Amino acid sequence: KKIKNNSDMSVVGREREIEILYEALTSKKSELIAVYGRRRVGKTFLIREVLSKQMVFDVTGLHNGTQQEQLLNFHRQLSQRDKRFARRDALGNWQDAFTMLEALIERSRSTRKKVIFIDEFPWMATRRSRFLMWFENFWNSYCTRRKDIVVVICGSAASYMVKNILRNKGGLHNRVTRLIRLEPFNLYETELFLKSRKIQFRKYDILQLYMALGGIPHYLDKIRKGSSVAQNIDRLCFAKGGELANEFQEVLSSLFTDSETHKLMIKVLAETRKGLSRMELLQKCNLTYNGYTSNVLDELTDSGFVTKYQPYARKERGSLFRLTDEYCMFYLKFIRHHKGQGAGTWNKLTAKQTWKTWAGFTFESICLKHVPQIKSALGIAGVFSQHSSWQNEHAQIDLVIDRDDNRINLCEMKFSNGPFLITKEYYTKLKNKQSQFLSETGKRKGVFYTFITTYGITQNSYSLQLAENEIKMESLFLKEE
Repeated sequence: KKIKNNSDMSVVGREREIEILYEALTSKKSELIAVYGRRRVGKTFLIREVLSKQMVFDVTGLHNGTQQEQLLNFHRQLSQRDKRFARRDALGNWQDAFTMLEALIERSRSTRKKVIFIDEFPWMATRRSRFLMWFENFWNSYCTRRKDIVVVICGSAASYMVKNILRNKGGLHNRVTRLIRLEPFNLYETELFLKSRKIQFRKYDILQLYMALGGIPHYLDKIRKGSSVAQNIDRLCFAKGGELANEFQEVLSSLFTDSETHKLMIKVLAETRKGLSRMELLQKCNLTYNGYTSNVLDELTDSGFVTKYQPYARKERGSLFRLTDEYCMFYLKFIRHHKGQGAGTWNKLTAKQTWKTWAGFTFESICLKHVPQIKSALGIAGVFSQHSSWQNEHAQIDLVIDRDDNRINLCEMKFSNGPFLITKEYYTKLKNKQSQFLSETGKRKGVFYTFITTYGITQNSYSLQLAENEIKMESLFLKEE
């Protein structure tokens, strides 16, 4: 099904999400859509751009607002939609608020779907306010009896959305009809976004920008046309008053009530490349395993800062946690130590070994987010496969693609500013790693090396013997099918 062309809409990418929203508008029943994702990822922009013409009510929760302040804000938004509500007394509770919202909907003469958008939904659910109970009642007693309502609830506090909406055991159990977990842009979408702003960068430049800021639209929107990647990074991250110089503190403090433990876990995870088990992480943080610390780790995972993954041939209890938010990694490695140093800072830092180590690790992390593109480049998009990492005490393979066509790709990911050279020493190291993998896993499939690099590999006797496949960075920019 082709997405409709809306000339008034300026959303870049997000085709799957737009399709979900259009389907809700054309269905023959009322719809409850839950949208969540990391802060700054563009949730509010997406909903307002796509659904603005059908919007009959739009309200945003207040960060740290009291129940009275939330109700006052709700009343004000009702009054802006219909001035008759301005003459009503202030709302005393959420029962009154949703009763008034029902009255607003009743007054709408539109024959199309009527969209109710509640943004930052978790912020409205203050303690002892019974907000969630009355929202449940609004949906179950009013909306489901009609066929023309689309209620969109959105939140950056992903853990709240997961626990209280998606896994709700009360009145909202199994009530969500459509779900959107909005992820940061991939490289294809990032390039598309920059081009929409008339910013022309080489793919190598976009990759370096992505390594520092990730695919967060709010950050990418701050990139200036006519400035290099280094100039933009200096201005945003290293200049005095740089807009992203303190973003690490701000984004985590706004998401989590007690964010110090969240920050501690992120800082500890930033120091390891392979990831840590739950117990290893808690030990390094000097924390004990309990409901609180388990909840903090779940919140970081649900919000997209940390990724939980299962190493190759291990069971669930062997799962590892890895920091995968590019901006957080960049902040902890560089920004916090060099704030306010101004122009030229980034160029100086890129000349150091610290940068080379960081760049190599971050490139690997980005490749792991683009496995569908890697599979497309290998010509195996249609072959069922499972991907994970593998490691023992002596060796590590960050990406293993185990395919149903009796083959396994061991992927080596290398970031460099030119073709990568496989030396005799490196060749020997990889052959030993391959032997250990085969010995420990007992796999009887064909096992081959795939190299994923920025500018390819230099052909020599070692590359000809070792590299079954070669993928350059351009393949990471492929559109995901």
